[in-house]
Amino acid sequence: MDRRKRVIIITDGDATARDAAAKAAENLNCSFVKESSGNPSTHTAEELLKLILKAEKEPVLVLCDDCGWIDEGKGERVLMSLGKSPQIKILGAVAVASHSDSSEWTKVSVSIDKYGNLTEYGVDKEGIRDIEPGRIRGDTVSVLDQLKLPCIVGIGDPGKMGGYDSVERGAPVTTMAVELIIERSGFDGSGSEG
Repeated sequence: MDRRKRVIIITDGDATARDAAAKAAENLNCSFVKESSGNPSTHTAEELLKLILKAEKEPVLVLCDDCGWIDEGKGERVLMSLGKSPQIKILGAVAVASHSDSSEWTKVSVSIDKYGNLTEYGVDKEGIRDIEPGRIRGDTVSVLDQLKLPCIVGIGDPGKMGGYDSVERGAPVTTMAVELIIERSGFDGSGSEG
C-alpha cells in the first residue's frame, strides 16, 4: 500500500490565503500546515516536510508563495523540493492568479471563477474569467508544469475575490478547488486512490 502523505499545494501565502486554506481544511476534514504561510514563504522544504508527515488527516494543505519574485523565488524552490520528496504525493495544486508583472504562467486543468463556476479559461486575481483557455498567470506557478501534477485548478485571490471567497462565507471558491482536486485524484481518505 502506498503510504506517502497526500498533499495539495496552494500557491499563495498571505494572511487571507492562510485563513481561507484553514477554512477549506475545516470544511473538508483535511489537515493544514499553517506554518507554510508567509509572503513570501519563510520555512524550508525540510521544515515543512516534517510538519506534513506529522499531520493527522489527509490530504494536507500547504501554502507556497513567492511574493511576486521574478523568476524562481523561495516559494517555488520549496514547492520543487516537496515535489521531489519520496515521502509525499502531491495530488494537485490550486494555482492562484496574481497581478504580478512577471510573465509566469501555468497550464490549468480547469479554473473556478468567483461565482463558483467551472471554466476552461483562466481567471484573474479577482476571480473573473480570463481570455486565454487552459492557463493562468501568477507569481508562484511556473514550476507547476515541471512537477507534472495530475490536477491544477486555477482560482483568484483566496479569501478575497471581492468578498465572494471570504472566510465569513466559508471560503467557498478555495474549498471547491481543493474538493475538486480530491475528487479527481480518487482519494477517499483510506490511503488509496481510485
